[in-house]
Amino acid sequence: MTALVAIMLILLVWALVAGRLARVSVTMPLALLLAGVLLTAGSDPYFVFIIDFESGEHAVEAILAILLFVDATEVPGGIFGREPRVMLRLLLIALPLSLILAWATGIALFGGTGLWLLAALATIVMPVDLAPAAAFIRDRRVPERLRRLVNVESGLNDGLVAPVFLIAVAGAAAHGEDSLAEAAADAVPSLAVAVVVGAVVGSAAAWLLGKALDRGWTLPSALRIGVLALPLLAYGTAILLTGNGFVAAFVAGVFFEPAARRLPKGTMHLSEDIGEMLSLALWFIFGTIVNQVIASGAITWQVVVYSLLALTVVRVLPVVLSLLGTDVRVVDRFTIGWVGPRGIATLVFGMLAVVELPGDKNFVLAVTVVTIVASIVIHGLSTGVVIRLYDRAARKSASPEPAASGDTEGTVETDDR
Repeated sequence: MTALVAIMLILLVWALVAGRLARVSVTMPLALLLAGVLLTAGSDPYFVFIIDFESGEHAVEAILAILLFVDATEVPGGIFGREPRVMLRLLLIALPLSLILAWATGIALFGGTGLWLLAALATIVMPVDLAPAAAFIRDRRVPERLRRLVNVESGLNDGLVAPVFLIAVAGAAAHGEDSLAEAAADAVPSLAVAVVVGAVVGSAAAWLLGKALDRGWTLPSALRIGVLALPLLAYGTAILLTGNGFVAAFVAGVFFEPAARRLPKGTMHLSEDIGEMLSLALWFIFGTIVNQVIASGAITWQVVVYSLLALTVVRVLPVVLSLLGTDVRVVDRFTIGWVGPRGIATLVFGMLAVVELPGDKNFVLAVTVVTIVASIVIHGLSTGVVIRLYDRAARKSASPEPAASGDTEGTVETDDR
């Protein structure tokens, strides 16, 4: 109960000073992470959390399920947004290239580690979560097109990585070709069940809620509660049928998205707020995991280098290459690549890997923790800098000086806005 009071006090204080802290790029995940680390550190900490990854697995999955569902319903213009060609390049070219580069980097730095384990590690460190850099997509000084692309990509890529993660974990946990075949045979039906459950829950709920709204059978408050139930319904049903819960929640959001646009304004707010609230509490508890990993001595220079490369070169280079030949400006390509923070999805995949994988679990946990902490610091603190640079460029382009003839780049800038 003391921990609950402390977390609520932190949230209240944040509500009082969020605007001022935003000026120095201090994000909510960063603030709660620091509070969690400080209050659970030492031999006699103020708070003591007993972290049981196996029992906490479903609780953290459920939080991710809500977040994935909300992400899927926030994509305007269909599942791939208003620019499907650009988005498909990011998802079908940049994302696979990033996973391959992360895998190759792991081979170079962690010699002797199993290839399947390194594949699982790549899927853990690459999913994007905008929480550490949420200010980027909310600040209107950043071109609207850029904010839209980053938001859509972040909502889709963790859902696409999930099946690859499951197969990689199945391969890493298997012993011999027969075991690998059995593991793959288990993983594929699990994904199939998840997709079917998500599609049925999302489409059926969309139809039922639409009918109830048209006939005046429901109320706005009831709609909000009904929508909140959907990701957990999809998640729980998939688990009962031996499917993957968060994949089911993501698919449910995809099929529910058309109905979400027809619902009254604010219907999604309850799901969004509860998802964010639960994730913030998770950031506080994550501070305990950070302290445990530090005490274990599992953080080596190889782990640090791997995590930093995953956050920078391994992410930025594939994004830039995938957008060659498009009308996305060079500076915007690098920005999309840079604004790729890691958060809840990485934590969930890391926890699942710790539960499922044999061998040195501290190694996997160390990579997970270092990647997330580095991302919260690097992306959280750099977001304000990126926003100010765009603001400065916008002010300069809005000056009364006449544009040079044939300035095609300026034309793209205007269209982007």
